[in-house]
Amino acid sequence: MQIQKSFKGQSPYGKLYLVATPIGNLEDMTFRAIQTLKEVDWIAAEDTRNTGLLLKHFDISTKQISFHEHNAKEKIPDLIGFLKAGQSIAQVSDAGLPSISDPGHDLVKAAIEEDIAVVTVPGASAGISALIASGLAPQPHIFYGFLPRKSGQQKQFFESKKDYPETQIFYESPHRVADTLENMLEVYGDRSVVLVRELTKIYEEYQRGKISELLESISETPLKGECLLIVEGASLEVEDKDEEDLFSEIQERIQEGVKKNQAIKEVAKIYQWNKSQLYASYHEWEENQSDD
Repeated sequence: MQIQKSFKGQSPYGKLYLVATPIGNLEDMTFRAIQTLKEVDWIAAEDTRNTGLLLKHFDISTKQISFHEHNAKEKIPDLIGFLKAGQSIAQVSDAGLPSISDPGHDLVKAAIEEDIAVVTVPGASAGISALIASGLAPQPHIFYGFLPRKSGQQKQFFESKKDYPETQIFYESPHRVADTLENMLEVYGDRSVVLVRELTKIYEEYQRGKISELLESISETPLKGECLLIVEGASLEVEDKDEEDLFSEIQERIQEGVKKNQAIKEVAKIYQWNKSQLYASYHEWEENQSDD
């Protein structure tokens, strides 16, 4: 397999910039993002009207190209053509980071295949921004984006994820939040959840509680605005094992080719033992075995 390397340096091709835009508050636009949008030849926008308001606010006159999920297939060859001709393009979504919930990923793949440099201009991200203020464990986490709309498909999705220990991040329409929480309660049980509404905007709100508590709350006050759900991961019930069982498991890993220190580390983590203590105990047990 040949390793592909991509550099931001000299190239006859233009660069594809993935530019983050505000998720609500225009003051979250970075200096670098503004400068990039001013300097590129084209801006590939998910919604040119929405991006037009942003460009007007920051006095940016760069030409826009409409680029969204419905025209991506036909537009990508044109955009790659511009890039190969030495022109630079900034791709933006309506809010936040491109490529997360829009066709930017397909454009990135096409650019990489043509050895065109892809440059990230970081900034606001709704999922991560909500996660760090949620109060739920930020690490590890899994971001899923938008959920299936049909109830049966949604329940099936939750069934496949219900044993995941990671905090889970979802986007959801305010009109579907109640139904989604009902399905989640049925499959996940009554876990802790945080409903985040209107992130970075005037009416930003966090509702924290059990799924059943949030369902009761939103039944009394209908939701408005953009919403995210941050859901507690499944709790792991750790099996109680004595040292002999742990030693056997360590040996099994070593026989499979895992180095001793790594095997001890893995077993200690799974069964929530102190790694140093387990290492000392295993080393002593190993010496006793050799004496016998």
